[in-house]
Amino acid sequence: MTVAARLIVTASMLAFAVPAMAQAPAPTAAPAAQQSAHERLFQLFKDSDEASLKRNPIQALFRGDMRYADRLGDNITDAYFAGERAAAEHDLAALHAIPRDQLDQTDQLAYDVFEYSTKDTLRGLQPDMLALTVVRPLNHFFGIHTFYATFASGKGAAPFKTVADYENNLKRHKDFVTYLDRAIGRFKEGEQSGVVETKLTVRNMIEQLDNQLKLAPEESPYMGPTKQFPADFSEADKARLTAAYRDATVNEIYPALTRLRDFFQNDYLAHARDGVGLKYMKGGDKLYTYLIQSTTTTDMTPEQIHQLGLSEVARITKEFQKVQKQIGYKGTLPQFFEYMRTSPKFQPQSREGLTADYYGLQKKVEAQVPRFFSLVPKTPLKIQPYEPFREKFEAGGSYEPGTPDGSRPGTFFFNAYDLPSRRTWAETTLFLHEGEPGHHFQISIAQENEALPSFMRFGGNTAYAEGWALYAETLGYDMGFYKDPYPRFGTLNDEMLRAMRLVVDTGIHAKGWTRDQSIAYMLAHSGMSKTEVTAEVERYIAIPSQATAYKIGALTIQRLRRKATAELGPKFDIREFHAQVLDSGALPMQILEQKIDRWIAAKKGSATSPAGKTERGR
Repeated sequence: MTVAARLIVTASMLAFAVPAMAQAPAPTAAPAAQQSAHERLFQLFKDSDEASLKRNPIQALFRGDMRYADRLGDNITDAYFAGERAAAEHDLAALHAIPRDQLDQTDQLAYDVFEYSTKDTLRGLQPDMLALTVVRPLNHFFGIHTFYATFASGKGAAPFKTVADYENNLKRHKDFVTYLDRAIGRFKEGEQSGVVETKLTVRNMIEQLDNQLKLAPEESPYMGPTKQFPADFSEADKARLTAAYRDATVNEIYPALTRLRDFFQNDYLAHARDGVGLKYMKGGDKLYTYLIQSTTTTDMTPEQIHQLGLSEVARITKEFQKVQKQIGYKGTLPQFFEYMRTSPKFQPQSREGLTADYYGLQKKVEAQVPRFFSLVPKTPLKIQPYEPFREKFEAGGSYEPGTPDGSRPGTFFFNAYDLPSRRTWAETTLFLHEGEPGHHFQISIAQENEALPSFMRFGGNTAYAEGWALYAETLGYDMGFYKDPYPRFGTLNDEMLRAMRLVVDTGIHAKGWTRDQSIAYMLAHSGMSKTEVTAEVERYIAIPSQATAYKIGALTIQRLRRKATAELGPKFDIREFHAQVLDSGALPMQILEQKIDRWIAAKKGSATSPAGKTERGR
């Protein structure tokens, strides 16, 4: 995976806990008579964001805002969800009190995005939807039981520069333990209501927990910060903190992880469902329809998405056949796939070699960037493999954002688990997607743009974020990276993955496909290894609909580029088009299209237009 790209999802989906009541923001004072619609709008954005950070302090920490760094937040209790719903209702009412027709075009864009996202948030917070989601607070792909281990390790987003940073982490440990115990309570509620996770997902979580618990406390990620004390720490502080971290690991965290593991093994597994799709879960059909529309920011149905996927699979299959012919491989297409996935000539030799390959790719991409981008992020990009304790259940790669000021770089993680199953021909397209100009450009450019309101700088939707990253892969054609048939096979393989996701995600959750049926389909239509395909299918089982957003978003951006090219002719500038797409943050698809349409109209009516100028006027 990539929220965000992973963090776009992480900040909003992971559940944390502190013993505090979530509250709606207090109504703001009536605006002064002389206050403009613009001022009222941006005051609302500011007030809403500040209230949200107090309710969700983990989001503040990821931005580098340390005011609430001693807390993780409370997003598992009934009080939290009631507070989030009240806040969304308050914000929507305040927004509708502002006359939209008195705003300029740029502010109307922000108004529309805020309205769209707030309404979508409210739909997910209604009692009928919450009943289907809050009782399943963890799965093997998104869960605090794996997220927190990295976050608190000294190698994640949490800073460990001062004694206060180390003490804040100890305070967050208590919230983590509280959350795990509350999660058990939520799962028990689901047992009573009949809304339960799959046996497959539960078994995977048991294995994840076992992987952590089998580590000696001194080797656990929770002790990581004690192995990298800053040089200016006193010996007394080092000794005190080391003892406190070991005590927390041994007497608080490990027992809580054990309680969760034992609950899954001895209680919940027997109640979990056999059918892997939401189709087999009470209320699952309704939930899946909502998730599809929320994730793709369209009104498409599961059946429409399934048919689109079948069409895209057929198209890309023809492109595979062209590559096979160019390489000169004799045999059937499935045999060609098997050759590409198993030949030793394509196997990376080591984690270090893979890391070097990706840094080499970075240099090649950055040499091409000025041809295609007038806007580039200031935040640097770091490249590293996943940690061994979590790599088995991770996707081929993902991106973790840096801070807006660049003090913490963005990180491209790649997967080195089962190294013989990884392929060198996949490296180029993966880097373009997760790194540059994919997620790193999209997320960093938005975060660094202080002219945007915070919800547009730091928020987002999956269709835009993943759609941009998939679109970024296709820029490899423009940059000349796919003239060689092997990297071209790699990008077709990734494009096929996103097309198959439309088929398989909807197949699992709307049509009742099995795990094995889904794996067989993906192996038959791509050069992916069984290890990769298995992780993909189990991911779709864990997080329904998320995987459908990639292709929907990318097809939208590609269509808008073709439209702009056709209508603008010699006035079309690819750098300016990319600036238009990127510089307003992650927009819902329909709002992005409206913005590009306005830009096209403005370009048609002007003799010249400075490259990179956008509605936000960066």
